[in-house]
Amino acid sequence: MSNLFIAIFAYLIDKKWGEFTFIKHPIIVIGDLISFFEKYFYKNSIRQGCLLVIFVLGVVSSLSVALTLFLELFPLLLNVVLTALIASMFIAHKMLRDAVGGILHVKNKKEAIAMLVSRDTKNMSESDVYKAAIETYAENLSDGVVAPLFYLLLFNLPGIIIYKAINTMDSMVGYRNTRYEKFGKCAARLDDVANYIPSRLTALLIMLLAKEKNLLRFYKDGKKHESPNAGHPITAMALVLKIQLGGDTSYFGKMKKKAHFGEGRKEIRNEDVQNTLALL
Repeated sequence: MSNLFIAIFAYLIDKKWGEFTFIKHPIIVIGDLISFFEKYFYKNSIRQGCLLVIFVLGVVSSLSVALTLFLELFPLLLNVVLTALIASMFIAHKMLRDAVGGILHVKNKKEAIAMLVSRDTKNMSESDVYKAAIETYAENLSDGVVAPLFYLLLFNLPGIIIYKAINTMDSMVGYRNTRYEKFGKCAARLDDVANYIPSRLTALLIMLLAKEKNLLRFYKDGKKHESPNAGHPITAMALVLKIQLGGDTSYFGKMKKKAHFGEGRKEIRNEDVQNTLALL
């Protein structure tokens, strides 16, 4: 029960205040740890990439368990409050909503969306910008909100911290390019495993909130995504909005074939982004 209260408090703290700018964010600290290993021990091999994962998770696990044991020395109420404060720093709902919602209120929408996605934005139409915003929100709703809360509920503070360490490793080295194809494979596969349940849970929650009758309708298109997880919340969002997401997308000057997700109109509008953000 204490984990449930911690998760609720952590979510509400993030919803109200978001990131605490007066301290160094713990995700940046984890990123520094990853960069340290890469700087001194990088080799273009799967073995070395697995050693990165072992090193980072070993350090993060030890510190998070030690922190949890330290907090248990405090009275229960104070323990819950302090744990929730720390856990809230690993949830990114307010930051995600503000970033995606901000696109609706700026003149240069292409420049704004370029800060959130890796796809080419130069030749995007306004509809393309809105589509990218919705896809980003749906995918990161799993990685940045549901998955952290899921592991916080199951394993308390170590759960959410270790999950975010896995997720951060994937975001830093889990790329299919010359440098990271082998070195980042272990981190990428572990991230796939860690997000398997949360991504599908996110899709189910989206369908539930929209009062869809067939809650599993997202799976048909969701499994078409090259990622084993990202397609499910994206498809669920497309279905409840009655739009079509996905499709061929340009990355680094090359057009990449991508599946379509959902059924409905292809022209994405301002109100579709607003309706996306309204699904709380």
